[in-house]
Amino acid sequence: MIDFTKVLNKQQRKAIVNAILTPFSWLYGAGVWLRNTAFNMGILPREEFDVPVVSVGNITVGGTGKTPHVEYIIDSLCRYYNIGVLSRGYKRVTKGFILATDTLSPKDIGDEPYQIFHKYNGLIKLAVCESRRTGIREMLRINPEINLILLDDAFQHRYVKPKANIVLVDYTRPPYRDNLLPLGTLREPLHCLLECDIVVVTKCPSDIRPMDKREVKENLGLYPSQKLFFSNIRYADPVPVFPIRNIQLTSLNWLQPDDVLLCVTGIANAKPLVKYLRRFNAKVKVIHYDDHHYFTRSDFDYIFNIFDGLEGNRKFIITTEKDSVRILNNPYYPPTLQESIYFIPIKVGFLEEENHDFVTEVVNCINGTSDTGI
Repeated sequence: MIDFTKVLNKQQRKAIVNAILTPFSWLYGAGVWLRNTAFNMGILPREEFDVPVVSVGNITVGGTGKTPHVEYIIDSLCRYYNIGVLSRGYKRVTKGFILATDTLSPKDIGDEPYQIFHKYNGLIKLAVCESRRTGIREMLRINPEINLILLDDAFQHRYVKPKANIVLVDYTRPPYRDNLLPLGTLREPLHCLLECDIVVVTKCPSDIRPMDKREVKENLGLYPSQKLFFSNIRYADPVPVFPIRNIQLTSLNWLQPDDVLLCVTGIANAKPLVKYLRRFNAKVKVIHYDDHHYFTRSDFDYIFNIFDGLEGNRKFIITTEKDSVRILNNPYYPPTLQESIYFIPIKVGFLEEENHDFVTEVVNCINGTSDTGI
């Protein structure tokens, strides 16, 4: 039998795959159009709530930085509002509405909601529910003091009509160079961005040029009334995943050329973190799993076999904050290696003077006025 993968070059293989997937992409697009038309015509109902709702979502599959942006909004507004955060709780093993408590695990509510809840425990209320309408009603019934709801990953959940609709797009994967699923990674056509109030271009380089920003703005084709912001990811010093006394790694700047970092991730896009780690002196080895991956005993056996075989003066395992909550709660992680694993916290930063402008615009949408009161 002929092995066509060896006969055809990369460009030819890509053309064949595109030809196969294009009809399915058209069918997917037709389904999205029918659904959105049904909402726009009122055939499918949209519900507004007395409490303002802020939706943070995207139009692509994969990580665009929703969690750090939700955390940025919480940081900025928790002094002024009693915030409730509602998420679907992707890849949790439970069903229905669940209000987060200290006794629940990442498997109960999802890794990202778990991370947000424990980071802001006491400052916010957090729940997960497949139905955003049911989730909002239950949150307000249990906690009537809530006066602002943040919906995580909810742009496609149009049964709720938010006061502020924020959509994130990845600078490194611009939607105007993408295609609808399954040919590309778009969950919605590019023109659906016209339905939102605020677009944030995430993961921008810190030295992005004005001409690059203009190019992005022109290609997105937003209305003049829509607000466009640019943000990037900012990494902090490593933090132990487990509570230990003997902290050996407090700054990546102290690494030496004979040190080794084993980067273990289960996120949508690990390239920015790996690129960041390779700026430092140590050698970097990478093991990557799918997004939201729950590590098994065999996963850890494999990881630690690789770790034991690395040659270096000092060896550390580096992971992400989202992965760390799944590792911390995992019974298969060996106690003898708890001192070796650290996560790199990330925060969102808006470029130039946009930090205050972004928060101001979010509150403008909430209040329906230009006077924020903040």
